[in-house]
Amino acid sequence: MNDLASHSTFNAFESIRKEDEIGEYWSARELSKILSYSDYRNFKDVMRKAFYAAKNSGQRGKDHFGALTTMVKIGSTASKKIDDVRLSRYACYLIVQNGDPSKEIIALGQTYFAVQTRIQEIQAMEDYSSLNSEDDRRCFLREQLTKHNKDLASAAKKGGGVVDPIDYAIFKNFGYKGLYNGLDKKGIQRKKRLSQNSNILDHMGSTELAANLFLATQTEEKLKRDKVNNKVQANKTHLGVGQKIRSTIKEIGGTMPEDLPVATNIKQIENQKKKLSQ
Repeated sequence: MNDLASHSTFNAFESIRKEDEIGEYWSARELSKILSYSDYRNFKDVMRKAFYAAKNSGQRGKDHFGALTTMVKIGSTASKKIDDVRLSRYACYLIVQNGDPSKEIIALGQTYFAVQTRIQEIQAMEDYSSLNSEDDRRCFLREQLTKHNKDLASAAKKGGGVVDPIDYAIFKNFGYKGLYNGLDKKGIQRKKRLSQNSNILDHMGSTELAANLFLATQTEEKLKRDKVNNKVQANKTHLGVGQKIRSTIKEIGGTMPEDLPVATNIKQIENQKKKLSQ
């Protein structure tokens, strides 16, 4: 995704976001126009799929797809009420996931809402939101990342044929290159002045760990969704997801991962916690 496309997509979705006393929401009719659906009936079919996807994932549909009435002009002075749907960010995410993949804005929207939704999910996690210190947040995210990297490795092996350790190392580097502007693992180590034997994940702060967690979860989902079945495509997928997440970080004004400060080795923090608990 180039910077212009990323910028346009970010502005397109944010321009129709609304807020009231309940929180943020999107109008289905406005979103349908943004997503290039000229016939609202076709868009309603996509919403129906998204609604059932939410229910099948254990969500209450009405929490994300609420009734809404919109006023539209029917002349120079007259207007009328029409039925609309109040969509949560999660609902928008599901809609673009179930939308027409031939529409470029759908493809761009998938990345935008996937990353933004994942950010909110992490922030809303009861366990995470109760953490008050940076050390505690780092330990929590590092544990999550370890788990999801295993899930990612499994998906890459099953679908993409990434079996051997060298293949997985190459696969991981493609993800790093996407997220870190072309830097592979060794390049990140040099940039952050870490030794070649150091685990770069152990020296990341919570913000950088979160970015890498997004990379792992979104790549796993895309490998499965696109039914990737070879190493070349798996590497390309990892690179592409990293690039899109990087673009989103840039658009929301975040610091680029390679420019984030190096944190104390998390192993030291974990050892201190163990000693205190004894």
